[in-house]
Amino acid sequence: MMRIDSHQHFWKFSADEYGWMKPDWPIRRDYLPTDLRPELQACGLDGCVAVQARQTLEETRWLLELADHFGTVKGVVGWVELCSQSTQEQLAKFAGNPKLVGVRHVVQDEPDDAFMRRADFRRGIGKLRQFKLTYDILIFPRQLPAAIALVQEFPDQPFVLDHLAKPGIKDGTLSPWREQFFELAKSPNVMCKVSGMVTEAKWNAWKADDFQPYLDAAFEAFGPDRLMFGSDWPVALLAARYAGVYALVHDYVAKHHPAAEAKIFGLNATRFYRLSDT
Repeated sequence: MMRIDSHQHFWKFSADEYGWMKPDWPIRRDYLPTDLRPELQACGLDGCVAVQARQTLEETRWLLELADHFGTVKGVVGWVELCSQSTQEQLAKFAGNPKLVGVRHVVQDEPDDAFMRRADFRRGIGKLRQFKLTYDILIFPRQLPAAIALVQEFPDQPFVLDHLAKPGIKDGTLSPWREQFFELAKSPNVMCKVSGMVTEAKWNAWKADDFQPYLDAAFEAFGPDRLMFGSDWPVALLAARYAGVYALVHDYVAKHHPAAEAKIFGLNATRFYRLSDT
């Protein structure tokens, strides 16, 4: 069994391409597979899934190039223009590389909370299945109603929710996130990444107990067969070291769901993304 970090990023930093990073953030530097490898090894992880951080076709090409050169990069969630008339051609260009396992759009930054209900976006989603590609849902809680409608419309398309939809951990807010989170989980074609939590908490001032209501909800809603660990490194470094992010999830699983450890830390991600140990 491979042990997998199902969600992390690589970049060569430039202020123009990563304008979402605030000037005082310490992550405004390059992060590459050679930087991640010792973190994976220290936590007993065999590999990772690299997820897009730029909305360009060049991002997809570059991540696939990294995956071809570094064996720890087991899969790539890239980006294509899902709202374009040329979505099919773009997918065909990249889909020949077996390391391309899915795509993502940064829906959380779209001003329209119903963006995922747009006809052109839904047409793009409808192209993924023929290429056996998954879709990562990156949203804020207010966008959950649109996500619920999307996954119900495409019951044969595999989806995974990133970062539990970014609930209000900092303020301890549960509702209406919890109710809508459970509604999304009713669709069996959706999985969830246990990731991105520390940056939704009080940076560098969080306690493990802050996350328990959200972790409890994740396991109750999705169950151990539809959850996977993700570090969200290096974004997570804003609030914790890599080992701290790993320990947060690992300690919770060891205490509350010890029989699920192999699934959460590898089996589910390997199955969902069709990862290969080559």
